[in-house]
Amino acid sequence: MLGTNRMNSPQAFTAALYDALKPVNPGLEDLAIYEFRYGLDTVLPEGGWEALTLASQGDIEQLIASRVFYDSIQLKPRRGDKIVLDEKILHLTRMLLAGLARGVYPAAWVRAYFYFDIRGFLFFPRTVYFTPEVLSHFGSQPVQRFEPKQAQFERCQDLGYNDFMAANAEVDGAFIQGIQKIIARSQTPLLILIAGPTAAGKTEITERLGCALEHTGMSVTSIEVDNFMIDRERRDERAMGKTAMHFELFLNSLQAILQGKQIFIPRYDFIQATSSHDLQGQLRPGCKPLEVEPADVIFMEGNFPFQIEEISRLIGIKVVYLTDDPVRLKRKWKRDIDYRKKYDPAYFMNRYFRTQFLRADEIYLPLLKICDLCVDTTGAALWAAPEMAKILKRPVDS
Repeated sequence: MLGTNRMNSPQAFTAALYDALKPVNPGLEDLAIYEFRYGLDTVLPEGGWEALTLASQGDIEQLIASRVFYDSIQLKPRRGDKIVLDEKILHLTRMLLAGLARGVYPAAWVRAYFYFDIRGFLFFPRTVYFTPEVLSHFGSQPVQRFEPKQAQFERCQDLGYNDFMAANAEVDGAFIQGIQKIIARSQTPLLILIAGPTAAGKTEITERLGCALEHTGMSVTSIEVDNFMIDRERRDERAMGKTAMHFELFLNSLQAILQGKQIFIPRYDFIQATSSHDLQGQLRPGCKPLEVEPADVIFMEGNFPFQIEEISRLIGIKVVYLTDDPVRLKRKWKRDIDYRKKYDPAYFMNRYFRTQFLRADEIYLPLLKICDLCVDTTGAALWAAPEMAKILKRPVDS
C-alpha cells in the first residue's frame, strides 16, 4: 500500500504496484521489476499517478455493466498517423493500477471483475457467462465435470494450440462421446451447429468431432456460413444477419442437403471480399459455386443461425463451445498478431475490449439460454439442457 504523498516517487509507486498486482495476475511473478516498469511506462498518465482521481468501486461496476460505455469505445483513435488505445480504456486501467498501489481497491475485488493482460498491459472486464438464467436452463448442474486444467495458463503469456488442446482433452472427449450417443438416437441427415466466442476452439473441436464420427463409418460434411455473405461493400451498409447474406440461398441449401441432395452454394472470396453470386442470388459470369455432397452429419460453425427461426428449427444439435476471455485473448495474441499479423496491436486491444461485452450481451448469453449443449473448456464441464442430459446419462446399450 502506498500513501498519496509518495505517489510522485516513481520507484516507490512501481514497487508497491508490482506487489499489489501479483494476486490479480500471478504471471507477474515471472517478470523482473524493470520489465514491469517498461509496461507501466506505456500507461503513465500525463499528470502523473498522484494527480489521478479514483472512482468508487460501485461506479466502476456500473461503468463496465453499461452498454453505452462499450459503444463509446473507438476502435481506431489516432495520434498523428498512429492508431492508439482508446482513452477510456486507458483511464480505466490507470484507475485500477493506482487504486491497487494506494490500497483503495482490494486485489480480490479487482480480480473478481477484471483480468490483467500482461502483454497488452491493460485490464479487461470479465464476462460472466453462467448467469442465473443460463444455469437454470441447464438445470443448475453440469452433466460431467473434470479437473480445470486451463488454470495452468494463468501464468503463461505464450499459449499454443497443443497445450490448449491437451488441457481440454477430458471435456472434449466427453463432448465427442455425448454427440455420438445423441446421433445414435437421431435421424440422419443431422445438422449440428457449433457456436461460441472467437478463439474459443470451435474450428478445432469441429474437426476432431468430424474425424471421430468418420471412424464410426458415418459420412460427414460441413457448410461454412461465411460463404453465404454478400459483397463487403454492400454488407457494410446492412445489419448482420439475414440482410448481410444470401439468405434464401442459405435456407434453401440447408433444406436440400437435409433431404439428402447435393447442393451448390456461393463461394466467398475473402481477399477481394466479394461473393460468387450477385444480390439477386444469381451466379456471376466466370464464377464457380462450391459443391457440397450429402452426408449423415452436416457441421455448421457460426453464431447468428441460432437466432434466426427459419434456420434454428433445422438444426438438430445446438452447441456452444466456450472458453473464458483471458485464455481466448492469449490465443488471439498468438494467432492474429504473431502468426497472421492481422491487426495493429492498439486496434486489436480496442476491438477486443469493446466487442467482448457487446457480443456476450447480443449473442453468447442468448445462445447459452437456448442451446442443447455447452462445452465449458475453462471450467472443464459439459452442460446439457434437460432433454439432452437424459440421453447423455443413459447407459450406452440402453
